[in-house]
Amino acid sequence: MSSEFHQLSEKVAQLAALTQSLRRENADLRLNVSALTTENAELSQRMDEAHQRVEALLEKLPAATPATPTTPAINEEETA
Repeated sequence: MSSEFHQLSEKVAQLAALTQSLRRENADLRLNVSALTTENAELSQRMDEAHQRVEALLEKLPAATPATPTTPAINEEETA
């Protein structure tokens, strides 16, 4: 019976150690999530700012005219 209590005590100690390990890992993961959320918000803001700058530059460009073909027309006599 003493052996059974000893085994049970060891299992409880292992479970307590695993619980502590998982709590530390959980805390680390929460910190990572927080840091990545902040980074994501910053990058999203930078993307919005870049998008606005590109739009402003596009508005300054003159309106595009329809493109004319740059390749010379093929003469039927040349193909025969």
